[in-house]
Amino acid sequence: MIAVLKPDATKEQIENLTSWLKSRGLKVHISEGEFHTIIGLIGDTSKVDSDLLASLEMVESVKRISEPFKSSNRKFHPDDSIIEAGGLKIGGSNFHIIAGPCSVESADQILSIAESVHASGATILRGGAFKPRTSPYDFQGLHADGIELLVEVKKKTGIPIISEIMNESHLPLFEHVDIIQVGARNMQNFELLKALGLSNKPIMLKRGLANTLQELLMSAEYIMAGGNHNVILCERGIRTFETYTRNTLDLSAVPMLKELTHLPIVVDPSHACGIARLVKPMAMAATAAGVHALMIEVHNDPPNALCDGGQSLTPEQFTELADQVKKIREVISP
Repeated sequence: MIAVLKPDATKEQIENLTSWLKSRGLKVHISEGEFHTIIGLIGDTSKVDSDLLASLEMVESVKRISEPFKSSNRKFHPDDSIIEAGGLKIGGSNFHIIAGPCSVESADQILSIAESVHASGATILRGGAFKPRTSPYDFQGLHADGIELLVEVKKKTGIPIISEIMNESHLPLFEHVDIIQVGARNMQNFELLKALGLSNKPIMLKRGLANTLQELLMSAEYIMAGGNHNVILCERGIRTFETYTRNTLDLSAVPMLKELTHLPIVVDPSHACGIARLVKPMAMAATAAGVHALMIEVHNDPPNALCDGGQSLTPEQFTELADQVKKIREVISP
């Protein structure tokens, strides 16, 4: 349930109403927009008489939210959320490119890639330290050493970093990581999501391999229900009957999610396609669809990469992609 307040509602009136609602066992979220203040109610709203609430002088209207996701719902928070991470603002009219290798392999490798992608326009460095792999015999990442290498590169270059977490027990290792990524395989690891909800770190939540948009938003809800509203959504392709690409990139998810939620949206064409030559056209298409950020895999030596070399761009190819994306942004930006 949401209550839209009149523009002239005073701070004292809002505080009194909030206290009254909390006394009925409800969680209250206040969203202050340019023209209206919205009070969102989470919990058993049957305890609140909606007619009584609507009759209050300060209340303009009362609406019930039919969707199961509440905190992430745009009805709950009409304005785009702006997530601050590493000195950057993500969401709204802001646009970013996240780039870097699938896995951190060595100090020289990650520093070389970071410097090249940063020079070409990337604003956030990605690098996997913990790698969930289909085969237990594949390279699983450098773990804590990989995180340390990312942090060192951040100190040298100033570029914010993002890396994937696999387990709640690893949280202390991510103290200096700017954005924590939850991978597709962990999208419904609810205990991990609950733990991240108690953190104040920005969380990038990737859509699962065969999950609906509603399920993605419900996973975001787990994080937000814990008090952490710094959630970023990522479309990275879903599993369909098509076999020519690694996954099927669902670009319709971008405008659909922008209708459903206020949270920022990222598209990862590298994992979706699994083929390096397809990354640029799909990144361009995602940009035209209005995504808030792109996530691109870049490696300085793709044929010898320890992880996902076939979908990784070279630094030179990334520069070309970034230039094309910039041109599209110039056309579509207001």
